[in-house]
Amino acid sequence: MSRRVVITGLGVCAPNGIGVPRFWDALIHGRSGIGPIRAFDASGLRSRIAGEVMGLSPNGGISSRTLKRTARFTHLALVAAQEAVASARLPEGESREETAVVVGSGIGGFDTLEREHEVFLNRGPGRFAPQTVPMIIPDMAAGAIAIETGCRGPNLCLSTACASGAHALGTALDLIRQGRCDVALAGAAECTISPFAVDGYCQLRALSTRNDDPQGASRPFSRDRDGFVIAEGAGVLVLESEEHARARGIEPLAELAGYGLSGDGYHTTAPDPDGKGAVRAMRAALADAKVAPADVQLVNAHGTSTPLNDVAETQALKQVFGEHARRLMVPATKSMTGHSLGAAGAIEAVATVLTLQHGVVHPTINLNEPDPECDLDYVPLEAREARLEVAMSNSFAFGGHNGVLVFRSIR
Repeated sequence: MSRRVVITGLGVCAPNGIGVPRFWDALIHGRSGIGPIRAFDASGLRSRIAGEVMGLSPNGGISSRTLKRTARFTHLALVAAQEAVASARLPEGESREETAVVVGSGIGGFDTLEREHEVFLNRGPGRFAPQTVPMIIPDMAAGAIAIETGCRGPNLCLSTACASGAHALGTALDLIRQGRCDVALAGAAECTISPFAVDGYCQLRALSTRNDDPQGASRPFSRDRDGFVIAEGAGVLVLESEEHARARGIEPLAELAGYGLSGDGYHTTAPDPDGKGAVRAMRAALADAKVAPADVQLVNAHGTSTPLNDVAETQALKQVFGEHARRLMVPATKSMTGHSLGAAGAIEAVATVLTLQHGVVHPTINLNEPDPECDLDYVPLEAREARLEVAMSNSFAFGGHNGVLVFRSIR
């Protein structure tokens, strides 16, 4: 029989909170982490707001050598991983030799590439940072985590745009189920807050231009939403086989019960308007978890605040859950964090586990006037207490990549 896989540790770096306690407090009180871009002069761009992780201090056990030779997305991943390892009380030494690291990134060190390429153009060959190439590649977060934590089992990077975090967690789930490892650090990190990257999304008309109201700009499922707010961040979870966690005396936080994935095969940036790929991924995740649609109480929405995605996701939920869709709670974490692209699924997985653990559903903020086509219960404006047993988290990405996770409460 398939091994039961549980979550024993959480770590997060989000725009509205570094560390699980601050992140959770911000979520349940509806605090946004979005503001004017500070990383560079954004005055010439159509969108000048972002979810930046402020006050990051990547030290406390991370070597100065690693910090100097890695990009910011890796720093975010390292801080989240260190917190997750500490909260799971993973023993040091030989026991980590077989521990896997599966940490994705949609783009990697884009900001570092842009900065060093400008040095190359202005000063010529041989003048930019010699570690630039290893710094920017998306797999470096997983590699650096292994170096710093001593986790030397299977080491992988999933790069599927905004589904990277969900796919990383699902891949780690499969590795443990297959017996390839007993423990895995899984999640994702992203940092693309740079002039070229932000302008690229501006040219796609994907970003909100509500520059005079940063904290009100990310408004999933609202009638007047005008695009997502770009963000950075990282989320890392410790997954273990249940028998391994129990044997070392650790009480699990939740179970990662199921994983589904699919491809739209429709368009590079737009979701399938019929939601066929999203529907297949959700149904696959439910089947993998052996959970009936009627047993799910909450879906952490992909909820990007874009005109197309929010309607498509709503329609897909109705197809999967039928009449039960009206009884679901469907909060959108991105209303407070913005969209951290490849890291979003991992950050939202942390939020979903905390929701199951504490019995409180965070709100979707800024949802004052819902889109008539988005007519489910998105937990508008205020948190809600609820005893939850099963929750789903959706991640849908450019390229039509879909990843869905199902979590089960452990009581």
